[in-house]
Amino acid sequence: MANAVKKKEETNVVQFDPSMFEADANEGLGQLGQEDLAIPFLRILSDTSPQVKKRDPEYVDGAEVGMLFNTLTREVYDGEKGVQAIPCSYVRQYIEWEDRGKGSGAPKNIYPSDSDILSKTTRDEFKKDRLPNGNYIEDTANHFVLVLNSQGIWEQCLIAMKSTQRKKSKRWNSLMLNLKLKGTKGLFTPPSYSHVYLVKTVAESNDLGTWFGWDISRVGPVEQADVYQQGKAFNESVTAGDVKVKHEDENVSSEE
Repeated sequence: MANAVKKKEETNVVQFDPSMFEADANEGLGQLGQEDLAIPFLRILSDTSPQVKKRDPEYVDGAEVGMLFNTLTREVYDGEKGVQAIPCSYVRQYIEWEDRGKGSGAPKNIYPSDSDILSKTTRDEFKKDRLPNGNYIEDTANHFVLVLNSQGIWEQCLIAMKSTQRKKSKRWNSLMLNLKLKGTKGLFTPPSYSHVYLVKTVAESNDLGTWFGWDISRVGPVEQADVYQQGKAFNESVTAGDVKVKHEDENVSSEE
């Protein structure tokens, strides 16, 4: 009798198999396009990040200062080991912010890279570029990337580099621009999404304090055709303006 019950229970166990969903791929998502989605950020957790505060509703188990954090999946990555990333597109912007604790935590304005807004600012004692209205401007380098998550899947993310990290962005851009391959017509610069980079964090400091910053190094070429096409498609979406970015103060706790 016991064996019969055991066999009956076993027949009710469903083994997960992704292929059973394949015939209905994308069903239930309506006509969602890239323009309907907000891109998640890959951020460095600091000592003011709500994700590292155990009593904050935004706390993430195991999160520590210096780790990398995906704002959509809430997955954290070891900053010392880093994650693999494929740079797909680049957009520079000037973002106007109110001081922390004022307003909604969203930008007051976003200006394009050819704006003269910095000419209207004055550098304060904290090295912030202040406008006459008291708000400050951050020169922000937006790197749209694919990040390899813990399940081995490449996910879209945005790495926003600003303030002291602008020099890291410039170095990354130089790594991509100076990369040359030999083709049928001589040397050429391959597309940014042709190569994988390792994104890590490193401790940094100056006279204003200490923090963790970005550390970028090249791994090698993309070896899978489907991953290359995924990066190319992401680049085309960003270029077409279909990718929505929702900038917000990454250090604002939900308790504030």
